[in-house]
Amino acid sequence: MARPQTSFRCSACGQATLRWMGRCPGCGEWNTLVEEKAAEPAAERRPGRPRAAGAGKPRKPVALAEVERAAEAAGGWDGVGRLAVGVGPGSFTGLRVGIATARGLALSRDLPVSGVGTLDALARGLGERAGERRCLAVLDARRGEVAAAVHAATGERLWGPWLGRPEELAAGIPDLPEPALCGGPGAVRFRQQLTNRAVEIPDDADPVHHVAARHICALAAAGAGADEAASIAPIYLRPPDAERWRERDSLQAAE
Repeated sequence: MARPQTSFRCSACGQATLRWMGRCPGCGEWNTLVEEKAAEPAAERRPGRPRAAGAGKPRKPVALAEVERAAEAAGGWDGVGRLAVGVGPGSFTGLRVGIATARGLALSRDLPVSGVGTLDALARGLGERAGERRCLAVLDARRGEVAAAVHAATGERLWGPWLGRPEELAAGIPDLPEPALCGGPGAVRFRQQLTNRAVEIPDDADPVHHVAARHICALAAAGAGADEAASIAPIYLRPPDAERWRERDSLQAAE
């Protein structure tokens, strides 16, 4: 009797693969693949053995399931007037998946869609605590780098987005009249490198270090205008890995 085939599905984007990998091939997130076992074929199931609820039915990608739950919490799709999607900076595949999902939902629901920068959304949350101070939003860009931007107390972006090593960011932070409020996953990970007299970094457990959906929605609503579905563009601060690999292979072939 054939054994049920094991597969793995990403808890972030729903991508399925037949072997486990540390990084999802769909969205690029790490350690999100969860093991799944296919249901036994009907002819091979043991007599009297109950069939698992929902077995054999295609699963809705996690991202879409979360969107549906959010819409239900808002009172249903009739109460939704616009969709908002984060456009990065972020991973090449992850941003493409997110934007494509938003465009598809907007088309199917006949709704306008707006793109919002992730650093802008992070700064929006920091601004609620910063008072009149400037905000330094910092994302963990991996590979020992950060993505950063400086915003005024009014929310206006003054500098960035920028990509580089945290030590370079710390050295390049301009002298401000008072310490800027600095937050984000990059500020938490590289606290030691970034801490100086020019910035104040809240405790690691502080919510200001997380991008909140309500801040993305607030920025989308504030700039609501024409439908942006056709013009939404992801913010890439580094070239895709495939492009880097092609360049590397070209250099090796030329040697």
